[in-house]
Amino acid sequence: MSQEVEESEEEAQEAAPEVEVETQYGVAVTRSRGQLVLHPPVDQLIETVTALREDGYNMLLDVTAVDYLTQPNRDLPHGVAGARFELVVGLISHTKRERIRLRVQVDEADPTVPSLFDLYPGAEALERETYDMFGIVFEGHPDMSRILMPDDWHGHPLRKDYGVGAIPVQFKGAPGPR
Repeated sequence: MSQEVEESEEEAQEAAPEVEVETQYGVAVTRSRGQLVLHPPVDQLIETVTALREDGYNMLLDVTAVDYLTQPNRDLPHGVAGARFELVVGLISHTKRERIRLRVQVDEADPTVPSLFDLYPGAEALERETYDMFGIVFEGHPDMSRILMPDDWHGHPLRKDYGVGAIPVQFKGAPGPR
């Protein structure tokens, strides 16, 4: 790279205003629909969830995912790079009367995240469903096997690039196959 290009990049970085990102529990925070939303990286997921559990978020509500294959430009806090998949975890604190959501960016090349099973045993079936439908693997899960699809099923049906199949509709009274 030429010295002129390097200098113009440095000038642009110096001219760009410093964006201050709110953080809690050591990760970026946003708010959505009255809920606090945390954006931990995959390698901080267990640490963040452990801190939340110690802070009274003692019930896991949901574990699911979103495939952003066709919508790569979504609203994320400054400094959080979007990935194809996003793991979404919902927790609740009954004593605080608050819900909190975690949005974890999961790389398509290595869709692996740590399991929350040791902290919340109720995550067992939710993680299996997320694995079955999206192909996100939960490292440390006691039984990472399909829960909705047959064991010999190929692919993950809620991925945006999964082919849409066609099943012939059977109508009552319609003539059967000949």
